[in-house]
Amino acid sequence: MNYTPLSLLLILVSYVQVLAQAQPGQPANVVWTSQSKNSSESMPCGGGDIGLNVWVEKGDVLFYLSRSGTFDENNALLKLGRVRLKLSPNPFNGTDFKQELKLTEGGVAISGGQTQVNLWVDVFQPVVHVTIQSAKPVSISAAYESWRYEDHVVKGTEFRTNSYKAPQKFDVITRNDDITFSGNDVLFYHRNRSDSETIFDYTVRLEGMESVKNRLFDPLKNNTFGGLMRGLTMKPMRTDTGVYAHAPFKAWILATTKPVRSQEITIGLNVGQTNTLEEWKTGLAGIMNGAERTKKTAQQKSQGWWWQFWNRSYILLDSKDTAVAAISRNYQLFRYQLGCNAYGKWPTKFNGGLFTFDPEYVDTKYAYSPDFRLWGGER
Repeated sequence: MNYTPLSLLLILVSYVQVLAQAQPGQPANVVWTSQSKNSSESMPCGGGDIGLNVWVEKGDVLFYLSRSGTFDENNALLKLGRVRLKLSPNPFNGTDFKQELKLTEGGVAISGGQTQVNLWVDVFQPVVHVTIQSAKPVSISAAYESWRYEDHVVKGTEFRTNSYKAPQKFDVITRNDDITFSGNDVLFYHRNRSDSETIFDYTVRLEGMESVKNRLFDPLKNNTFGGLMRGLTMKPMRTDTGVYAHAPFKAWILATTKPVRSQEITIGLNVGQTNTLEEWKTGLAGIMNGAERTKKTAQQKSQGWWWQFWNRSYILLDSKDTAVAAISRNYQLFRYQLGCNAYGKWPTKFNGGLFTFDPEYVDTKYAYSPDFRLWGGER
């Protein structure tokens, strides 16, 4: 069949109109109707340069905290910890359980038993928000869990996590974090130490470049990363210990003083190479103050950013073929994960980005902490 230039133009216009009429929110939300077995069955959630792995296991809501730039002395990209929410009586063990990744909003909603938990990340400020709404009063605890509560000597294939890559003639140590109750909050951070050699120092010495060391970019010196977990009206209760996926951890627990119908939890995350620890803490306080000032508008602005993200360009494959539909959906989900590091100082790592989880659920021979990843560090 032959087409005239006019007919070709009309076809092209019609095609553009079809694309324009496609709903940018049509990359289908992911909906689960049963709880997860473990962290390998977690949902991505994030924004700005923050990524969360979110899942519900045995009635507990859990999520890992990750952010761009959290490089330790060995140049391993470390997670910022894990949060565990417990509600009593537990609303999520019934048949009406639902967990949904809302792509156009950038958040995760968990519901069951007339209770809903919403998690979202501020695109413009490094802040994680959790809100809980319940028709009936519930008691709530929020535990900050860390497997880096003490020094850990790296061994064997675990070296794949950092830039050394292989055992050395000296101990390579993942240093402990500083974690404490601070008033009614939980304060946690890791500050790269200046009293011992980092992988940057080691490399410069090994290459005989110490004479020009002060002219080289050092991404590890004084790098400090961590945050503050605050629960509106929640109080410190106790510390606890446990094991998750073969990794021992310690928990700092905040809890409501009485059953409530609504609860807000805010986690500010700060990453920076500051001259002093106090300077870093001042920056963290500014983040928390900013979250308080903008709490009425922050979620709407973040959702607007995600709407614009999906609307400015998209590929939607409309097909009854399940394989084609899966390709389209997987593309949207991958793009969402990349969008969670849109403002990251560092590029998204190719092997999991911000969304790695306990490695033994991939291969049982890697029974390491959630910080582990193959081909970690920088080359």
